[in-house]
Amino acid sequence: MKTDLLSRKADYIGITGSVLCIIHCLVTPVLLMTTTVLQDEKLRFGYLSLDYVFIIVNILAVYSATRHYASPIVKKSLWGFLALFTAALLLEEASPVFEYLAYIASAGLVMTHLVNIRQHRLNHAH
Repeated sequence: MKTDLLSRKADYIGITGSVLCIIHCLVTPVLLMTTTVLQDEKLRFGYLSLDYVFIIVNILAVYSATRHYASPIVKKSLWGFLALFTAALLLEEASPVFEYLAYIASAGLVMTHLVNIRQHRLNHAH
């Protein structure tokens, strides 16, 4: 029963995780430049390591969302955007291009989760 509930909520969890990641990525540079909040090394490390939390949340969400009812194209899209998202976050210090790829991948995850929700509702409406 819990697994079924998680499968049904996985798309919403994935959307939330991706949107929070986008907000986190947009706010971080502003906080670094305009406040002393992130000047404390321990606090900055904890705040910046949220990337790993977003990766884990999205892995769980994609896995749960694709286990049962996702169409093949949605499955491929979710896993592809997740791979791009993970790689971009892990490599974002290497080049600014990875930061933009992370935004694109996050948006792709959100859109594909929305498509999955819509397809699931249409297929199970009767």
